[in-house]
Amino acid sequence: MTRSAIYAGQVMHRRLRPRLHQLRYRMFSLLLDLDEIDGLARGLRLFARNRFNLIAFHDRDHGNGTDEPLRVQVERLIRAAGLTDAIGTIELLAMPRVLGFVFNPISLYFCYVGDGALIAILYEVSNTFGERHTYVMPVVGDAANIRQECAKHFHVSPFLPMRLQYAFRVRPPGEDLLVAIKVLDAQGPILVAMQTGKRRELNDATLARAVLTQPLMTWKVVAGILWEAARLWVKRVSVHRHPGPPAQSASFGRGPFAAADPQQEVA
Repeated sequence: MTRSAIYAGQVMHRRLRPRLHQLRYRMFSLLLDLDEIDGLARGLRLFARNRFNLIAFHDRDHGNGTDEPLRVQVERLIRAAGLTDAIGTIELLAMPRVLGFVFNPISLYFCYVGDGALIAILYEVSNTFGERHTYVMPVVGDAANIRQECAKHFHVSPFLPMRLQYAFRVRPPGEDLLVAIKVLDAQGPILVAMQTGKRRELNDATLARAVLTQPLMTWKVVAGILWEAARLWVKRVSVHRHPGPPAQSASFGRGPFAAADPQQEVA
């Protein structure tokens, strides 16, 4: 048995203002223990690391896009956030490449210390301009039902301005998972996004079943983004110009419902 797994579920987005708009689709994600990926690639015929396969994980799809090990990158961000505990397991929740293609609007790193306690969650956000930004959030309090908040620092959708807050609610991966993100301005919630999933053992049979039931899933994500953007444009939702990427690649919160400190950042 491995800590890594596959989660089959769905994603829901619901915009509340200035126009009501909702989408929902099925999807699957892989939860990958960073220390198990090579072993999975050796033991599974349908999964590969850094090469083509039906399902594949490429390191450059995450982090800073270089050959630097992801564990090293994550540990550096955790240290920059002021957390000094020795990191044990790091699990990445993300969509894999399917037939060579993937786009992950958001990926989550669950970071545990040696005794198994969850110490931090990293929210790695990508946009369609090829940019990436990571929100580093310590876990404080109830680790079974996590609530965190930070200021928005990174342009994602042209239909959302920059001066917003994110509120996260996370139930870490177990038999099921929940990741909910609320986008707020001074008047309250604008948009709510939610991912749910049920855990399945990660093996060739479950990978084949996931692809057969959701063929070309990762391609549909990008097609869906473009289609929903067109629908929002027709509804005359205001468009905001891309302000350019933030000066730093990561920003930091300080626990539950603590706004990110724009001065505490790393390149």
